[in-house]
Amino acid sequence: MSIEWPAHGLKLQARIESGAATIGVVGMGYVGLPLAVAFGEAGCPVLAFDIDRGKIDALEAGRTYIDHVESSRIAALVNDATLRATADLGRLGEADVVVICVPTPLSRHLEPDLAYVVETTRAIARSLRRGQLVILESTTYPGTTREVMQPILEAGGLRAGRDFYLAYSPEREDPGNVTYSTAKIPKVVGADDPLSADLALALYRHVVPQTIAVSSAATAEAVKITENVFRAVNIALVNELKLIFTAMDIDIWEVIDAAKSKPFGFMPFYPGPGLGGHCIPIDPFYLTWKAREFNQHTRFIELAGQINAAMPEHVVRVLADTLDARTGRGLRGARVLVMGAAYKKNVADIRESPSLRLMEMIEARGATADFHDPHVPEIDNTREHPTLNFRKSVSFDPSVIAEYDAVLISTDHDSVDYAALVDAASLVIDTRNACGRASIVSEKVVRA
Repeated sequence: MSIEWPAHGLKLQARIESGAATIGVVGMGYVGLPLAVAFGEAGCPVLAFDIDRGKIDALEAGRTYIDHVESSRIAALVNDATLRATADLGRLGEADVVVICVPTPLSRHLEPDLAYVVETTRAIARSLRRGQLVILESTTYPGTTREVMQPILEAGGLRAGRDFYLAYSPEREDPGNVTYSTAKIPKVVGADDPLSADLALALYRHVVPQTIAVSSAATAEAVKITENVFRAVNIALVNELKLIFTAMDIDIWEVIDAAKSKPFGFMPFYPGPGLGGHCIPIDPFYLTWKAREFNQHTRFIELAGQINAAMPEHVVRVLADTLDARTGRGLRGARVLVMGAAYKKNVADIRESPSLRLMEMIEARGATADFHDPHVPEIDNTREHPTLNFRKSVSFDPSVIAEYDAVLISTDHDSVDYAALVDAASLVIDTRNACGRASIVSEKVVRA
């Protein structure tokens, strides 16, 4: 059956396909900024929104604040007026397409906090006009687009799929991954009406190598949740295997490296000091919360969460026991240098970083904890870790490192000279096998 397009829909379709449609991207963080730059580099006019005036000032000056998005790329787009930045959400009506890339954190009770999505949707609703396309990219539970956003957008009398268009396309950013940037990752798109779906698919074809249409917005939301649950569960599995194999005096990293030689039926995941970032530690709980509405229980997912959440305790226990065995005084009064504040290597993102939790736990045991991170000069003013706010990274200097009782490798940045680190340190607790990958063999190094 053919689709009957309203005139404003045909006009928007033509503007999208020609690259003339103005793309508004709300949220200039690790998802929104790379997406805005990708659209701009594809020749689409972009209006970048963020309520953080500091980010807008940086963009207007052609300056980056995210390591893997170079200032030169931003400056080129700003200089030819392809990319404009603003903190004024009253200008949302200027965009033909509005893409929402705002945070979706958890509350203190591990329940979804959709405040940023709701407030952004309300701002869009205030200037919503016929023929606009609204797309949510923020990770959330299945049903958010239809149950939360659509009623807000329709409150003024316009109807989704008839007067304006509404879709969901999950972000798939992997900060620091030089192989897969925004423009190299296939895009899943879901909408609850065929016109919205066609428009969203046409939009993303400008910037990605492949678009995958699914049957509804909720299905697309479920795709993203599934991707992140998959990672969380498998990381929990290898974390548990690490504990088991360590008790058996078997090297988990050697096991994984050998197992991944199998060309089928195995995918390598690696243990660590805990989960971090804006997705993997958070998103599974969105599904857990939503599942209760349908009287379903996510036992497997919750168990994985418990295992991953317990890893910092294991690391601190290994650190304390090793110090006790070697110095006879454990952690109390010790000085510990944590290598890496970011949640993963080669990025500056400290959201949900296990390093911050480790520093707090170390100090709760009567020690002092400093950090070194080549990507994080200072810990931001975090709500979750107030005792660590504004601490600065110490210099990577052998004489400085030698003053600490132990060095704890929590984040394995590639730019760190691990041979020099081990030479200078009295003890190294390695949670990432960074020393092993650097072929460093030393009695100073203990894996955790």
